[in-house]
Amino acid sequence: MPELPEVEALAGYLRQRAVGRRVDRLEVAAISALKTYDPAPTEVAGRAVVDARRHGKFLDVVFEGDLHLVVHLARAGWLHYREAFPSGTPLRPGKGPIALRVRLDDGSGFDLTEAGTQKKLAAYLVTDVAAVPGVAKLGPDALASDLPTFAERLRSRRGQVKGVLTDQAVLSGVGNAYSDEILHAAKLSPFAITDRLTDEQLATLHAATRQILGDAVERSVGQRAAELKGEKRSGLKVHARTGLPCPVCGDTVREVSFADSSLQYCPTCQTGGKPLADRRLSRLVR
Repeated sequence: MPELPEVEALAGYLRQRAVGRRVDRLEVAAISALKTYDPAPTEVAGRAVVDARRHGKFLDVVFEGDLHLVVHLARAGWLHYREAFPSGTPLRPGKGPIALRVRLDDGSGFDLTEAGTQKKLAAYLVTDVAAVPGVAKLGPDALASDLPTFAERLRSRRGQVKGVLTDQAVLSGVGNAYSDEILHAAKLSPFAITDRLTDEQLATLHAATRQILGDAVERSVGQRAAELKGEKRSGLKVHARTGLPCPVCGDTVREVSFADSSLQYCPTCQTGGKPLADRRLSRLVR
């Protein structure tokens, strides 16, 4: 799932490449992806792209006249920028992975795509970003929050720190992958309870959040959209590395599986050498 660094990089790429171009047309191939009906997609035609922004994990493409295409890429969504499209033939609804296409006046543009069968990519065409339900509920930006704000938000929701850190209403922008990396850097168990964290632990967690997200943004910004997924994978130390040695201590990276997700951690770095219970399998990870 694209998280804060990747969405920030996508917004930066659009600012470099698309801002100043006028929209030829907005085509909708997956009707279920567009969650709004007013303004209509035809309202975008002829408007210039004036900015691209990020709200948590939401991408916001801004057109003149204060019209916004706000997109949540969900787990399998992505943005593909095309210097030229194969033909001027309109998209056929329901065919292929493309959900929306934005054609610009120089022949370039971008596709919003979604792989797999779970179609959860969501796009909103709005005049007020706060009208997007997910944006309206976002907590403070995880990368921009100072320590007092960060600590107050974490302590406002009692629960396992992994779940609280990825709750977009608490802090926005962190998802499954970067939360694993942040907790590894902070040497905290993903099952640690937030209201039991000491001031020192919260300060370490805040510093790790800024370091991990800041480094990822620095690596990602300036990359082409097609390169971002590989760049993300190359910077991971524990996430999606089950069974491999921890690059910090050499212990084997372990996994806890859930119904539709999993987390990875290093026992030596994070849990005093003890494996965590795998709730789905009802046994210890071995």
